[in-house]
Amino acid sequence: MNFWDQRFSEPGYKYGLEPNAFLCQQAARLAPVSQILVPGDGEGRNGVWLAEQGHTVTSVDLSEIGLHKAQSLAASRGVRLTTHCVDLADWSPEVSSLDAVVLIYTHLPGAIRQLAHRRLARGLRPGGWLVLEAFHPEQLTHASGGPKDVDMLYTPEQLDADFAGLLAPVESWHGETRLAEGPGHQGIAHVTRWVGQVLAAPGPEMRS
Repeated sequence: MNFWDQRFSEPGYKYGLEPNAFLCQQAARLAPVSQILVPGDGEGRNGVWLAEQGHTVTSVDLSEIGLHKAQSLAASRGVRLTTHCVDLADWSPEVSSLDAVVLIYTHLPGAIRQLAHRRLARGLRPGGWLVLEAFHPEQLTHASGGPKDVDMLYTPEQLDADFAGLLAPVESWHGETRLAEGPGHQGIAHVTRWVGQVLAAPGPEMRS
């Protein structure tokens, strides 16, 4: 059993049932009935919420147990959620198949982060959006959640570089906020928020 299967096998929903607040703030950017990918969606709180807004949502995660709970949540809310158990280290969406990618606390080690992020960005159609919230390295001074390894924490500058040439940054920020997301994320936190958009037709790198 991997780390996330162990975490999600605990009773209840580790990060609560409500969607991430920053995602809710950014949702107005998304066109009606968008095709949305939610990598690292865990127990499904964000994917299910997006499905409730009328979008077609695919949630992917490394944890079968988390995705089973996501399907249960979707059924309880009367919406459809497509789920796949994948490892972002070696998985890519179909190129130019998505209207949005939503990355909420999907922390990847530095060795694979940029490559995985660029694969996900190539899945976006022209005009598509990527919405991301993650913990900043300064989160190590807080006890409100997140990895304890700085290699898995993100700065806006890292994300600017990860998506350079693929997405135009619309928001690139870090600072403190208060989280109330189940038992896993509670209290003052230092987060990075990044939003980018595909503005041009895919170039040669995006078609590779």
